[in-house]
Amino acid sequence: MLSDPNRREFLHLSASGALLSALACKADPAPDNAVGEWRNRRPGMSYRRLGRTDFMISEIICGGNTISPTNYDHVITAFELGLNYFDTAIQYGRGKSEAGYAQALKAVGRDNVFLTSKASPWLDDRNDALQKVYESLPDSEKKKIDDAVREKIEERHALDEDYLCNYFDSQRAQVEKSVRANLVEERFGDKVQRPKKLKQAMIDHVEDSLRRLETDHLDIVMCPHAASTYAETQSHELFEGFEQLKQAGKVRHLGVSAHNDPAAVLEGAVDSGVYSAAMVAYNIVNKDYLQSALTKASKADLGVIAMKVARPVNHGRNNGKPNDPRRVAMIEQHNPTEGLHVAQKCYLWALEDYRIAACNSEMINLELVEQNVPLAFKKSLGA
Repeated sequence: MLSDPNRREFLHLSASGALLSALACKADPAPDNAVGEWRNRRPGMSYRRLGRTDFMISEIICGGNTISPTNYDHVITAFELGLNYFDTAIQYGRGKSEAGYAQALKAVGRDNVFLTSKASPWLDDRNDALQKVYESLPDSEKKKIDDAVREKIEERHALDEDYLCNYFDSQRAQVEKSVRANLVEERFGDKVQRPKKLKQAMIDHVEDSLRRLETDHLDIVMCPHAASTYAETQSHELFEGFEQLKQAGKVRHLGVSAHNDPAAVLEGAVDSGVYSAAMVAYNIVNKDYLQSALTKASKADLGVIAMKVARPVNHGRNNGKPNDPRRVAMIEQHNPTEGLHVAQKCYLWALEDYRIAACNSEMINLELVEQNVPLAFKKSLGA
């Protein structure tokens, strides 16, 4: 928790003229009397409705990649300031994130937050199984598939630098692997028996997540975690797994997450008629690629959370990589306000978009909570 002097300093930061000025451009939050499911409703925090889930979520939510059983106290502080959505995944710290959030949930009360985790094994199992089929093919068939992979990727502009944004080193290979798996499935799907295995993989993953989180249900399970193509959002066996989990009261809604070709994944989520929400990479660098898909999602009442909002402009994580001056200039030209960090400007840029319910901020410590949570304090700042 924040001590009194730190809290006063925090509120002083929140009320700074720079932040006040920047907040004036934000899209309007949900009104106080908005119909929906409210949790941890606090004066001053701004909330928006997450599409057809009807969840009223804080405009800034907490990503979980660095949360662990020894690094979660700052999450409680964020909760005290009105944040009400926790995001995690089995891949984050190999389960440590979920274990860390279990401790945070004990402190704040499970029913006071919306909780999401992600089902990773489904996508891994699918692509690995189809990769083995590809490797078993004669060279002539491999070449046909390789040519088709290149054509599909070029058609989608999936590897354009400003669309890909290079969030992690294996990203290009991930795109190619997923597109290849789709093509192999179309042409040689009879060579692999996977529906029962994949459905069970999803169910097993959720069961494991619930044990680590020490809770009996997720508000949203995102599956696939890190989808790369439209086709990955159209799995009937995945939908069957979700329905079984929903009937058992272990999950409430199905979501999907995507770094790669987020427009295609978003469109696929809408077209499926099953997904209620999506968490996709959306930022000032890749924005032009997503406009049509975001409008389609909004019209369909599919809730959208923006992630990787600041990463293309601000590397962070002390990884030693310099920020791209061209990309920094993009956000500085949009928001020249002095006194704000470039990452804060990126979040505020995304919150200008009414089609976005919230920004996922990977707040690894109290300092980042102090920097980013105030971005959602529209009402208390009088903006």
